[in-house]
Amino acid sequence: MRLLLDTHVLIGVIGERSRTLTGGIRRLLEDPAAELHVSVASLWEIAIKSRLDKLTISVGLDALPDLIDSMAMELMPILAGHVLAAVEPEPPTRDPFDRLLLAQCQWEGLRLVTLDGALVDHPLAAKGP
Repeated sequence: MRLLLDTHVLIGVIGERSRTLTGGIRRLLEDPAAELHVSVASLWEIAIKSRLDKLTISVGLDALPDLIDSMAMELMPILAGHVLAAVEPEPPTRDPFDRLLLAQCQWEGLRLVTLDGALVDHPLAAKGP
């Protein structure tokens, strides 16, 4: 299964806070057949929150791309098609990062790994085993 990690899931993984992730999420991430992707949008969101002192992470911002690569996750750029896509069905959130991640899932044939209550029931969300 091709999976895109929601920003909070990525933070849990890189911050060694995987205990905060549910068993279903951990099983999705540990599945050897899973292709894990991280959006540049998540790096952008982490950078914004870090610079506003709303988030502390255990690694420097500049180290994030290499860390993601070392964890066998693929960094996904933001393409014009991603930002122009109309996600169907319309997600019940106004958060632009959430909307972009869902659009990337729709465009790229991915499922979003999320714990976000506004997104877990969306058809593009990954359902744990």
